[in-house]
Amino acid sequence: MKVNMATWDRAARVVVGLVLIALTLTGVIGLWGWIGVVPVVTGGLGMCPAYSIFGFSTCKKCCAKP
Repeated sequence: MKVNMATWDRAARVVVGLVLIALTLTGVIGLWGWIGVVPVVTGGLGMCPAYSIFGFSTCKKCCAKP
């Protein structure tokens, strides 16, 4: 797996994902909030499958194409 996410992108995903999960656990939103697991996992891994499919990357320094 090649990292295709910048640090800010990873941090934003983890924060948003954790907020969604917390809102679900507290009953503020319904079960759909468990979708927050996806951004937490992709942020933790630093690899977004959708970015790979479309050839996109927010990680300019580590993923620059030659």
